[in-house]
Amino acid sequence: MRAVIEAIDVDKAIDKILLQKGLSNDLFNQLRQALKGKDIPYQFVPPEKLRRIVGDNEKNHQGVVAYLAEVIYHETEELLTKVFEKGKMPLVLILDRITDVRNFGAIARSAECAGVNFIIIPSRGAAQINADAVKTSAGALHRIAVCREENLKNTIEFLKESGLQIVACHEKTDTNVYEADFKKPTAIIMGSEENGISGEYLKRSDVQVKIPMSGSIASLNVSVATGIVLFEVVKQRL
Repeated sequence: MRAVIEAIDVDKAIDKILLQKGLSNDLFNQLRQALKGKDIPYQFVPPEKLRRIVGDNEKNHQGVVAYLAEVIYHETEELLTKVFEKGKMPLVLILDRITDVRNFGAIARSAECAGVNFIIIPSRGAAQINADAVKTSAGALHRIAVCREENLKNTIEFLKESGLQIVACHEKTDTNVYEADFKKPTAIIMGSEENGISGEYLKRSDVQVKIPMSGSIASLNVSVATGIVLFEVVKQRL
């Protein structure tokens, strides 16, 4: 447990922390204090889950398991400021609860190839950026910045106030993605594999688009759909 506290204190990138239910001692209280004000997701789990992860020896975990991130997370405001300062046309990708690691890696690869400035994910309910994600991204996750935000709603409002149009891509709309204007500062939202884009984010979007399809299957894999949308942006901006 002390190693986790030290990792938090020196600002190591941590994906998430699992805490054993019912813990209550001085070291655990120190850990809770260390987590205050940090944007690190954590959850309480039964002891059985920790045993499945690290084995039966309690000394292996002391009631705490931390997953170190493969990437360093950035701040949305700081990155957007740098994009504007460089005179670039912002292109931001927001991923709402993409949970499949390989989908996330494939999306990051397409995003890097399409010139996306940075990716925004929620601090909870998103795929863990682990070695599999990095491998699937073909190393793109070491080249493209990722921001992890506690409140995507506030982040979307910030992007709108900064002059970006919010484009939500989903199936239940009438506007064709090829009809949208991507020659302006843009943030694109792609939704989860199962539930799509959250309603509260859809309400805050400026444009809602869909990818037209002719086949009998009604939807695309989210990583494929993201690639199609991003390269429509590339096409328009060439």
